[in-house]
Amino acid sequence: MQVTVSRKAHFNAAHRLYRKEWSDEKNAEVFGKCSNPNFHGHNYELIVSATGTINPETGFVIDIEDLKTIIKTEVEDAFDHKNLNVEVPEFKDLNPTAENIVVVIYNKIKQHLASDLKLEVTLYETPRNFVSYSGQ
Repeated sequence: MQVTVSRKAHFNAAHRLYRKEWSDEKNAEVFGKCSNPNFHGHNYELIVSATGTINPETGFVIDIEDLKTIIKTEVEDAFDHKNLNVEVPEFKDLNPTAENIVVVIYNKIKQHLASDLKLEVTLYETPRNFVSYSGQ
């Protein structure tokens, strides 16, 4: 029997969508207002879901306190109130689109989970725009 345990979190961060090798005009054409050279911010919402078998001794798939700590350390402490382009090493050469952010978050969390747990991360950039990644 497989059960999914999920934890919500949030962080606020600024970013700019652009490619360094493109002109400002080309960046504006492709990324629109999201390529503002002065950056812009989002109130990101995050859902981290771990799926696995219930441990018969503990009754847990994963201890929710452990998941909470992993999210706090790997996501909230690392991204909250940061400029993703400038202050977060993973985005030094990676455009911080929602798609790239969710993959980075997945990889940061996955390394802390037991190998038998399946992970899915859903990232809301706005209440209506969100992306999900489960390692495929």
